[in-house]
Amino acid sequence: MPTSARLILGGIRAAGAVSPRLAGRLALRLFFTTAPRMAVRGSDLATHRDAQRGRIPIRGTEIAAYRWGRGERAVLLMHGWQGRASQFAPLVRELVTEGFRVVSFDAPAHGDSAGRSTDLRDWVTAAEQLQRSDGPFHAIVGHSFGGLAALTAARTTVPASRVAVIAGASAPTAFLAEFSRTLRLEPAVAARFEQRFGARFGLDPEGIAAAYDAVQNPLPSGTELLVVHDRVDRRMPDADALRLHAAHAGRSHLLRTEGFGHNRVLQADPVLDAVVAFTGAGIAGITTSEPQVATAP
Repeated sequence: MPTSARLILGGIRAAGAVSPRLAGRLALRLFFTTAPRMAVRGSDLATHRDAQRGRIPIRGTEIAAYRWGRGERAVLLMHGWQGRASQFAPLVRELVTEGFRVVSFDAPAHGDSAGRSTDLRDWVTAAEQLQRSDGPFHAIVGHSFGGLAALTAARTTVPASRVAVIAGASAPTAFLAEFSRTLRLEPAVAARFEQRFGARFGLDPEGIAAAYDAVQNPLPSGTELLVVHDRVDRRMPDADALRLHAAHAGRSHLLRTEGFGHNRVLQADPVLDAVVAFTGAGIAGITTSEPQVATAP
């Protein structure tokens, strides 16, 4: 945790006993902290450099966009909070080999993009912009917070016949609850924090659910879903992912891994195989219709 974040966390704990309102405001500030920026891993560098690059405008700033391959069918990849597009490098290579054209971006204040702040709406806006230039999208794949963005985009303005959510959740409330649990926020502080989150979007809890909850408001009936989650994911436990899978019964496939965690799951061979098969042929392309478990070697 960077020094600035540690200072904010100290302020939250000091303020909590006397002013839950102030502590809730500080918690929201920490929740939306994007630093430190993730560097490109050495093993991903060649794929990162191989991309055709562009810039797209988001809320008065420009963000980095990436394109690989020349296939007719386009796939959009959406990274998570404090992530970047290069995390998908193993998947990019697999999809391009299978003949897909792959599109991604670094959200504002992430990766190689400009900006100092961002939220879920910027992910969706980026998807909309890329749909106009590179769509329609055959599939959307999202990791962690990007999984929520993928669900939101596919439910609203960026239709796709297939959506894959890796280490993600169905709604903002899952991320808020996990943040409050991790920081051990007092109930009064957690309540203020969630209220301020809704106020940032101009929505009450019912409005947040209507706009961003893919369990209460599932994907369109013609969209298939792949849910991938590690049993011991310490950053986002899998309970909400299981709810998401259940809410799309009959058109969702569940792959539960064990031992890959929150980020390494993106490089796991069973996950890459499942995402590529699903992207190509939907649930029918995966060898079994039953939930699977893949264990790290």
